[in-house]
Amino acid sequence: MTRRYVSIWFSHLLTDRWVIRNPAQKDMPFVLASPERGRMLIQAASSEAEKQGIVCGMVLADARAVLPGLQVFEHRPELAGKLLKGLAQWCLRYSPVVATDMPSGLILDITGCAHLWGSERAYLKDITSRLRGAGYHVRAAAADTIGTAWAICRYGRITPVIESHTQKHALSALPPAALRLEEVTLDRMNKLGFYQIGSFIDMPRSVLRRRFGQQLLNRLDQALGYMQETIEPICPVVPYQHRLPCLEPIRTASSIEIALRTLLEALCTRLTSENKGLRKAVFKGFRMDGAQQLIEIGTNNACCNLEHLFKLFQLKISSLRPDLGFELFILEAPVTEQLDAVQETLWNISGTSDLTEISELLDRLTGRGGMDIVHRYLPEEHYWPERAIKTATSLAEKPQCNWRTDRPRPVSLLAKPEIIQVTAPVPDYPPMLFRYKGEIHHIKKADGPERIEQEWWIQEGLHRDYYCVEDQDGARFWIFRLGNYGEHNPEWFIHGFFS
Repeated sequence: MTRRYVSIWFSHLLTDRWVIRNPAQKDMPFVLASPERGRMLIQAASSEAEKQGIVCGMVLADARAVLPGLQVFEHRPELAGKLLKGLAQWCLRYSPVVATDMPSGLILDITGCAHLWGSERAYLKDITSRLRGAGYHVRAAAADTIGTAWAICRYGRITPVIESHTQKHALSALPPAALRLEEVTLDRMNKLGFYQIGSFIDMPRSVLRRRFGQQLLNRLDQALGYMQETIEPICPVVPYQHRLPCLEPIRTASSIEIALRTLLEALCTRLTSENKGLRKAVFKGFRMDGAQQLIEIGTNNACCNLEHLFKLFQLKISSLRPDLGFELFILEAPVTEQLDAVQETLWNISGTSDLTEISELLDRLTGRGGMDIVHRYLPEEHYWPERAIKTATSLAEKPQCNWRTDRPRPVSLLAKPEIIQVTAPVPDYPPMLFRYKGEIHHIKKADGPERIEQEWWIQEGLHRDYYCVEDQDGARFWIFRLGNYGEHNPEWFIHGFFS
């Protein structure tokens, strides 16, 4: 499939934004200016100011001589990037691949997207009409390459849609500036009489390189499709994504469920054909007012069971706020895994297994209470207790070693040992009492010490001598001394609690 791109150009991005925020300035000439080299230079001019001959780069004093009533406001250099990023987020409803094109444009990879609107012309009309309705001066064009789309968007005068493989013909009548060349190169070409791309596009490449440098050839190759040009999307591209545009705004929960089920059927069919299951899915709704709502689910095992996934989403549909209605739904599976063939057979036939039932139960629990309410841990081969466990990523993950059972271990282990004050005889006796969080515990029973050495290949340090102790109330604690008396002044820590 031939790739297709759209270039969007906001010819008065910053001043349009100012008018949107300050409607009273709509029909008045004004500029945004900032100091540069001791002078105030105009960085952006409104459309009304441009009609009066005020252009970007002009010295503010000269502009006021031309138009004494010109209004001036402060220019914020970082604002263009923020505006383009926000507009790019809005354009995600039209394509999953959207990139900013500084200082005043966007690039969309629309391959496989425009047919949802009927045609590329209808697709561009929908984008531009909405942006113009929001208050922006905007133009857009579509072509096989980013370079041609960019050129037609800014310099084209005939059609905004360039048919596939016709880039050369479309570029021929445009000025050299349409190739995104440096000013020095453009000045040289203008002096030599190259006013249109067609006047040099067929010249020998060696001649063009010798006179204008390699950049001209690179830009020509990019525009004609001989050299690949990449863009950096504002959001990572999700391989498993399905879209559902709506003919009418969707406001009811039942309609949202129908849209969700339709997308889930398409996604699960694709995952099944590739023998994969999802671990995380995100359901997004784009509202008529430009806002975006989303809900997400996670599974403990790779899953592509439609009914199970639908029930997980169903628990959260009530959190969506349609307001004026949703116009587009997107379902993404950003995290997928290969399916276990045996387990998948049990899904589809009437049989069942403990692992499947447990996984379903955990999915429902986390769907109601959040992903942080269920954890599973496996043993790790480390000496220090806080390093001897790891979080399991799925129910199917197997331990690489056994849990240690030859020594007593507390039911509750602190993630980081906490320091305590103790009274203890030396050199190797357990403490007689200790203070923890302001409370004094008198020790009645103690067992130990159990020495656990520092792992020198991870970090250097002292050894630990652990004691299991019981206070006057029968509470049992796991405490340790870091190092020996005599060598230095050792500290004591509490590390866990027994039942």
